[in-house]
Amino acid sequence: MFRLVFVLACVGLICAEKPFNHNVLNHRVIGGSNAKPNTWKWQASLQYDSYYENSFYHICGGSIVDSFYIMTAAHCILSIDATKYRVVVGEYNLSEAEGSEQFVRVESIIVHPGWNGQLGNGNDIALVKLANPIYDNGFVAIADLPFPKEKLPHALVCKITGWGAMDHYGSVPDILQVAEIRVVEHSICSQPQWWGSIALENMVCAGGDGLTSGCQGDSGGPLNCFTDGVWRVHGVVSYGPSGACNQVSKPTVFTRVSFFMDWMFSIMR
Repeated sequence: MFRLVFVLACVGLICAEKPFNHNVLNHRVIGGSNAKPNTWKWQASLQYDSYYENSFYHICGGSIVDSFYIMTAAHCILSIDATKYRVVVGEYNLSEAEGSEQFVRVESIIVHPGWNGQLGNGNDIALVKLANPIYDNGFVAIADLPFPKEKLPHALVCKITGWGAMDHYGSVPDILQVAEIRVVEHSICSQPQWWGSIALENMVCAGGDGLTSGCQGDSGGPLNCFTDGVWRVHGVVSYGPSGACNQVSKPTVFTRVSFFMDWMFSIMR
Protein backbone atom coordinates (compact mmCIF):
# COMPACT_ATOMS: atom_id res chain seq x y z
CA MET A 1 0.00 0.00 0.00
CA PHE A 2 2.70 2.47 0.96
CA ARG A 3 4.48 1.98 -2.36
CA LEU A 4 1.30 2.73 -4.31
CA VAL A 5 0.62 5.86 -2.32
CA PHE A 6 4.18 7.02 -2.93
CA VAL A 7 3.65 6.62 -6.68
CA LEU A 8 0.47 8.63 -6.48
CA ALA A 9 2.20 11.37 -4.54
CA CYS A 10 5.03 11.70 -7.03
CA VAL A 11 3.40 11.32 -10.42
CA GLY A 12 -0.33 11.26 -9.86
CA LEU A 13 -3.11 13.78 -9.40
CA ILE A 14 -1.83 15.35 -6.24
CA CYS A 15 1.79 15.82 -7.29
CA ALA A 16 2.95 18.84 -5.32
CA GLU A 17 6.60 18.79 -6.28
CA LYS A 18 8.28 22.06 -7.22
CA PRO A 19 6.86 23.28 -10.54
CA PHE A 20 9.27 23.96 -13.37
CA ASN A 21 7.60 27.16 -14.54
CA HIS A 22 4.57 29.30 -13.83
CA ASN A 23 2.55 28.54 -16.94
CA VAL A 24 2.72 24.75 -16.83
CA LEU A 25 0.83 24.72 -13.53
CA ASN A 26 -2.04 26.85 -14.78
CA HIS A 27 -3.99 23.85 -16.01
CA ARG A 28 -7.62 22.92 -15.63
CA VAL A 29 -10.07 20.31 -14.50
CA ILE A 30 -10.29 17.43 -16.99
CA GLY A 31 -13.64 17.37 -18.77
CA GLY A 32 -14.52 20.84 -17.56
CA SER A 33 -15.34 24.19 -19.08
CA ASN A 34 -14.82 27.82 -18.20
CA ALA A 35 -16.60 28.65 -14.96
CA LYS A 36 -19.05 31.54 -14.97
CA PRO A 37 -17.22 34.58 -13.53
CA ASN A 38 -17.96 35.51 -9.93
CA THR A 39 -19.73 32.22 -9.20
CA TRP A 40 -17.46 30.05 -7.04
CA LYS A 41 -16.52 32.91 -4.74
CA TRP A 42 -14.86 30.73 -2.08
CA GLN A 43 -12.32 29.32 -4.52
CA ALA A 44 -8.74 30.33 -3.70
CA SER A 45 -5.37 29.92 -5.37
CA LEU A 46 -2.49 28.93 -3.09
CA GLN A 47 0.71 30.33 -4.57
CA TYR A 48 4.38 29.74 -3.81
CA ASP A 49 7.65 31.65 -4.14
CA SER A 50 10.50 29.14 -4.41
CA TYR A 51 13.45 31.54 -4.20
CA TYR A 52 12.20 34.51 -2.17
CA GLU A 53 12.04 36.62 -5.34
CA ASN A 54 8.43 37.79 -4.85
CA SER A 55 7.60 35.66 -7.89
CA PHE A 56 4.60 33.54 -6.97
CA TYR A 57 2.98 30.77 -8.98
CA HIS A 58 -0.15 28.67 -8.47
CA ILE A 59 0.50 25.31 -6.83
CA CYS A 60 -2.88 24.29 -5.37
CA GLY A 61 -6.47 25.29 -4.88
CA GLY A 62 -8.19 26.13 -1.63
CA SER A 63 -11.47 27.28 -0.11
CA ILE A 64 -12.21 30.34 2.01
CA VAL A 65 -13.58 29.03 5.32
CA ASP A 66 -13.13 32.19 7.40
CA SER A 67 -11.97 35.74 6.73
CA PHE A 68 -8.56 34.68 8.10
CA TYR A 69 -8.40 31.03 6.96
CA ILE A 70 -8.08 29.02 3.76
CA MET A 71 -8.65 25.26 3.72
CA THR A 72 -6.38 23.23 1.46
CA ALA A 73 -4.65 19.84 1.28
CA ALA A 74 -1.78 18.98 3.61
CA HIS A 75 0.26 17.60 0.71
CA CYS A 76 0.18 21.07 -0.87
CA ILE A 77 2.42 22.39 1.89
CA LEU A 78 5.90 22.37 0.36
CA SER A 79 7.58 24.29 3.18
CA ILE A 80 6.71 25.31 6.72
CA ASP A 81 8.05 28.80 5.96
CA ALA A 82 4.86 30.88 5.71
CA THR A 83 6.70 33.74 3.97
CA LYS A 84 7.01 31.60 0.83
CA TYR A 85 3.24 31.57 0.29
CA ARG A 86 0.46 33.90 -0.65
CA VAL A 87 -3.23 33.32 -1.26
CA VAL A 88 -5.22 34.89 -4.08
CA VAL A 89 -8.99 35.14 -3.75
CA GLY A 90 -11.49 36.75 -6.10
CA GLU A 91 -9.38 35.19 -8.87
CA TYR A 92 -10.69 34.03 -12.23
CA ASN A 93 -8.00 34.29 -14.92
CA LEU A 94 -4.55 33.62 -13.48
CA SER A 95 -2.82 35.41 -16.33
CA GLU A 96 -4.76 38.69 -16.08
CA ALA A 97 -5.21 41.40 -13.47
CA GLU A 98 -8.97 41.87 -13.41
CA GLY A 99 -9.35 44.09 -10.37
CA SER A 100 -11.35 41.51 -8.42
CA GLU A 101 -8.35 39.80 -6.85
CA GLN A 102 -7.07 40.07 -3.30
CA PHE A 103 -3.46 39.03 -2.76
CA VAL A 104 -2.90 38.08 0.86
CA ARG A 105 0.28 37.03 2.65
CA VAL A 106 0.30 33.97 4.89
CA GLU A 107 0.94 34.22 8.62
CA SER A 108 1.06 30.54 9.53
CA ILE A 109 0.17 27.05 8.31
CA ILE A 110 -1.57 24.42 10.40
CA VAL A 111 -1.37 20.87 9.03
CA HIS A 112 -3.66 18.23 10.52
CA PRO A 113 -1.72 16.38 13.23
CA GLY A 114 -2.71 13.03 11.71
CA TRP A 115 -1.05 13.79 8.37
CA ASN A 116 2.12 11.72 7.92
CA GLY A 117 2.77 12.23 4.22
CA GLN A 118 1.06 8.98 3.23
CA LEU A 119 -2.05 9.70 1.17
CA GLY A 120 -3.53 6.30 1.86
CA ASN A 121 -3.61 7.10 5.58
CA GLY A 122 -5.82 10.14 5.03
CA ASN A 123 -5.89 13.36 7.05
CA ASP A 124 -4.80 15.27 3.95
CA ILE A 125 -6.04 18.66 5.11
CA ALA A 126 -4.47 21.91 6.28
CA LEU A 127 -5.51 25.42 7.24
CA VAL A 128 -3.63 28.46 6.01
CA LYS A 129 -3.92 31.45 8.34
CA LEU A 130 -3.73 34.80 6.56
CA ALA A 131 -1.75 37.79 7.75
CA ASN A 132 -4.70 40.07 6.96
CA PRO A 133 -8.41 39.30 6.67
CA ILE A 134 -10.19 38.89 3.36
CA TYR A 135 -12.69 41.68 2.84
CA ASP A 136 -15.97 41.52 0.97
CA ASN A 137 -15.42 43.21 -2.38
CA GLY A 138 -18.30 41.40 -4.07
CA PHE A 139 -16.04 38.70 -5.55
CA VAL A 140 -15.40 36.55 -2.49
CA ALA A 141 -17.47 34.53 -0.02
CA ILE A 142 -16.91 32.22 2.91
CA ALA A 143 -17.76 28.64 1.93
CA ASP A 144 -20.70 26.86 3.46
CA LEU A 145 -19.57 23.59 5.00
CA PRO A 146 -21.37 20.27 5.58
CA PHE A 147 -22.77 19.05 8.85
CA PRO A 148 -20.34 17.09 11.05
CA LYS A 149 -19.90 13.48 9.87
CA GLU A 150 -22.30 14.08 6.94
CA LYS A 151 -21.96 11.62 4.07
CA LEU A 152 -23.02 12.07 0.47
CA PRO A 153 -25.34 9.68 -1.38
CA HIS A 154 -24.03 7.56 -4.21
CA ALA A 155 -24.23 9.18 -7.67
CA LEU A 156 -24.93 12.66 -6.31
CA VAL A 157 -23.77 15.13 -8.96
CA CYS A 158 -21.30 17.61 -7.49
CA LYS A 159 -18.94 20.10 -9.13
CA ILE A 160 -15.18 20.30 -8.98
CA THR A 161 -13.53 23.65 -9.61
CA GLY A 162 -9.90 24.62 -10.10
CA TRP A 163 -7.03 25.51 -12.34
CA GLY A 164 -5.81 21.92 -12.61
CA ALA A 165 -4.49 20.06 -15.65
CA MET A 166 -6.77 19.53 -18.63
CA ASP A 167 -4.84 16.43 -19.65
CA HIS A 168 -1.53 14.68 -18.96
CA TYR A 169 0.03 16.52 -21.91
CA GLY A 170 -0.08 19.80 -20.01
CA SER A 171 -2.71 21.95 -21.74
CA VAL A 172 -2.75 25.22 -19.85
CA PRO A 173 -5.85 27.44 -19.90
CA ASP A 174 -5.69 30.06 -17.15
CA ILE A 175 -9.43 30.53 -16.55
CA LEU A 176 -11.06 28.79 -13.58
CA GLN A 177 -12.67 25.54 -14.72
CA VAL A 178 -15.75 23.69 -13.48
CA ALA A 179 -17.02 20.18 -14.19
CA GLU A 180 -19.81 17.95 -12.96
CA ILE A 181 -18.57 14.88 -11.14
CA ARG A 182 -20.59 12.05 -9.53
CA VAL A 183 -20.00 10.75 -6.03
CA VAL A 184 -18.95 7.11 -5.70
CA GLU A 185 -19.96 5.77 -2.29
CA HIS A 186 -17.32 4.26 -0.02
CA SER A 187 -18.59 0.67 -0.33
CA ILE A 188 -17.85 0.83 -4.07
CA CYS A 189 -14.73 3.01 -4.05
CA SER A 190 -13.04 0.73 -1.52
CA GLN A 191 -13.47 -2.37 -3.70
CA PRO A 192 -10.22 -3.86 -5.07
CA GLN A 193 -10.93 -2.87 -8.68
CA TRP A 194 -11.46 0.73 -7.54
CA TRP A 195 -9.18 2.22 -4.86
CA GLY A 196 -9.26 -0.67 -2.44
CA SER A 197 -7.93 -0.19 1.09
CA ILE A 198 -6.58 3.32 0.51
CA ALA A 199 -10.12 4.69 0.08
CA LEU A 200 -11.07 5.46 3.68
CA GLU A 201 -14.38 6.55 5.19
CA ASN A 202 -12.94 10.00 5.88
CA MET A 203 -12.54 10.45 2.12
CA VAL A 204 -15.01 11.15 -0.70
CA CYS A 205 -14.60 9.52 -4.12
CA ALA A 206 -16.09 11.18 -7.19
CA GLY A 207 -15.70 10.48 -10.88
CA GLY A 208 -14.13 7.30 -12.20
CA ASP A 209 -16.07 7.45 -15.47
CA GLY A 210 -12.95 8.02 -17.56
CA LEU A 211 -14.21 11.45 -18.62
CA THR A 212 -14.14 13.93 -15.74
CA SER A 213 -11.62 14.30 -12.94
CA GLY A 214 -9.35 16.63 -11.10
CA CYS A 215 -5.67 16.70 -12.00
CA GLN A 216 -2.36 18.39 -11.18
CA GLY A 217 -3.00 21.89 -9.88
CA ASP A 218 -6.48 21.07 -8.53
CA SER A 219 -5.13 19.66 -5.27
CA GLY A 220 -6.51 21.36 -2.17
CA GLY A 221 -9.46 22.76 -4.08
CA PRO A 222 -13.14 22.15 -3.35
CA LEU A 223 -15.67 19.48 -4.15
CA ASN A 224 -18.85 21.56 -4.29
CA CYS A 225 -22.13 19.75 -3.64
CA PHE A 226 -25.63 21.21 -3.45
CA THR A 227 -27.04 19.83 -0.20
CA ASP A 228 -29.78 21.20 2.05
CA GLY A 229 -30.45 23.99 -0.43
CA VAL A 230 -26.91 25.39 -0.42
CA TRP A 231 -23.66 24.80 -2.29
CA ARG A 232 -21.30 23.37 0.33
CA VAL A 233 -17.64 22.36 0.17
CA HIS A 234 -17.76 18.66 1.01
CA GLY A 235 -14.27 17.71 -0.14
CA VAL A 236 -10.66 18.79 -0.55
CA VAL A 237 -8.89 17.37 -3.62
CA SER A 238 -6.37 14.82 -2.35
CA TYR A 239 -5.24 12.16 -4.84
CA GLY A 240 -5.92 10.29 -8.06
CA PRO A 241 -4.27 7.80 -10.40
CA SER A 242 -0.74 8.07 -11.72
CA GLY A 243 -0.51 8.83 -15.44
CA ALA A 244 -3.77 10.02 -16.97
CA CYS A 245 -5.99 11.52 -14.27
CA ASN A 246 -9.35 10.50 -15.78
CA GLN A 247 -9.19 6.72 -15.55
CA VAL A 248 -12.16 4.37 -15.33
CA SER A 249 -12.75 3.07 -11.77
CA LYS A 250 -10.07 5.40 -10.40
CA PRO A 251 -12.07 8.44 -9.27
CA THR A 252 -10.65 11.60 -7.81
CA VAL A 253 -10.36 11.21 -4.04
CA PHE A 254 -11.13 14.08 -1.69
CA THR A 255 -10.61 14.57 2.03
CA ARG A 256 -14.13 14.42 3.51
CA VAL A 257 -14.56 17.83 5.16
CA SER A 258 -17.41 16.73 7.42
CA PHE A 259 -15.03 14.41 9.29
CA PHE A 260 -12.67 17.25 10.22
CA MET A 261 -15.05 19.92 11.46
CA ASP A 262 -14.09 19.70 15.14
CA TRP A 263 -10.41 20.07 14.32
CA MET A 264 -11.03 22.99 11.96
CA PHE A 265 -13.18 24.93 14.41
CA SER A 266 -10.73 24.31 17.25
CA ILE A 267 -8.05 26.02 15.16
CA MET A 268 -10.19 28.88 13.86
CA ARG A 269 -11.50 29.77 17.33
